[in-house]
Amino acid sequence: MLQRISITRRLAALAASVAAVLAAASTPATADSSREVALRLKAPATFHMYDADEGAKATNSDFVVPVAVLSGGGGPARNVKVVVDASGLKGVARAEKGGYGNCTGQGPVFACVYGDLQIGDGDANAPFTLHGVDGVEPGDSGTVTYTATADNAAPVTGTTRMTVGGPTLYSPATQKAVKGVEPGKSVQLTPRFANRSRFTTGRGVALKLAVHNGRLSAPHPRNCLFNTESTSAWCEFATRAAASTAYRTSVPIGYAADPGTLAGTVNYSWSSDLLRPDDLTVRGKGAPLTLTRTADSGLTNVAGDVSFETTVQADYEAVPATVHGRVGDTVTVRLGLRDHGPGRPQEPEVMGGFEVVPPEGTTVTSIPFTFEGDDGEWACQRPETPGGAFVCEIGDDNFYNAGHEGDVTAIDFHIRIDRQVPGAQGTIRTFNPFDRTPGNDTAVISLQASPAPPYRLPTVWAVGAGPVAVLVVLVILYRRRRRAA
Repeated sequence: MLQRISITRRLAALAASVAAVLAAASTPATADSSREVALRLKAPATFHMYDADEGAKATNSDFVVPVAVLSGGGGPARNVKVVVDASGLKGVARAEKGGYGNCTGQGPVFACVYGDLQIGDGDANAPFTLHGVDGVEPGDSGTVTYTATADNAAPVTGTTRMTVGGPTLYSPATQKAVKGVEPGKSVQLTPRFANRSRFTTGRGVALKLAVHNGRLSAPHPRNCLFNTESTSAWCEFATRAAASTAYRTSVPIGYAADPGTLAGTVNYSWSSDLLRPDDLTVRGKGAPLTLTRTADSGLTNVAGDVSFETTVQADYEAVPATVHGRVGDTVTVRLGLRDHGPGRPQEPEVMGGFEVVPPEGTTVTSIPFTFEGDDGEWACQRPETPGGAFVCEIGDDNFYNAGHEGDVTAIDFHIRIDRQVPGAQGTIRTFNPFDRTPGNDTAVISLQASPAPPYRLPTVWAVGAGPVAVLVVLVILYRRRRRAA
């Protein structure tokens, strides 16, 4: 079940998802002597429900109605409620019960409880889940109306135009990763899409691109808008994509990896709804990008993702230690890796780590760690079979408070010396997907064990057991005689 969203906690998320399409759907009510606070509805002026070719298969729970408290005498807005009327969607969508557990009604009217809201705060609820219907056309629409009330505020009303978009444009489902990319050198990408519906795109199509750990190469086409860093773009094409056809850009689009980057992605998606993002303000000055027909091969995904790996490496070196002590001792041995770079893995799943096989004659009793104030016993994965390796993933939370001195990441192994094994050696081996210098990946963990002290020897306890027993008996007899006397 969806959770209730607090605007103060989720302001950034709401802004990112709706700022590009929102306009205030109402103006704040004017407070008078009989009212203490003023409310504002901040729902979108227009909302894309689904694409026409999805029909009855479409569902959408993303429509929310945020309510903010603008001003007042210092107290909260009391008992805030919103009533939403979706009867205007008849024929273009079905609205069924949704919300974050705070909305009631089966449709077309829904009531959402927001509770008391402080000045400057707000809440948002999703009053319903939208379901598509068959037989609609792109551009079909309906209107949803809503009213916010509070015990100490004037009512505020708003409307949202709910539209049917489409057709859906599909991108390649899988694309081969590009390897050996040299940072700063342009790599070519040719985005493709297919219109598999029975509709023609009415006003053309749009292409949205985003590069992670890189940027789009110049020259930038003049029918594209870019952000100032050239990491994302929006390109519009007047081509009306016909039904059951596929297209590609007439020339490839270039991108380049940032210096020091190990890997990145290029994401692109196509749309028949020409709604420009507000954060793209730099228009290209190069020759316009156009479309040409192509074969519909493997175009079944809503977005295309191309991953790339560069020639940069992240060289790890094993940092070993010697297990030194007497038989019976449990000693602390610090093991880990040294990161020589020059690239630095950022995502936990590619940071890698090291594996430890302890020397013969020893036992790892714990690898303690602390995370968020809680102590744990095993920071590394223990081997499933005796003699196997302890696997330490340095991207795990268990290594959050591990030692990171300079370029070295290490952690304490508690190792018990069970017996002397002349020449016994364990190993430590580092790993990550970007290490292309294997010569320093493995190192030796030596065992230097001295004999146990005399008081630990079994023979000492065996020899001493008899006299000790006699002494105990004599003491018992002595105490009994004293009590009798």
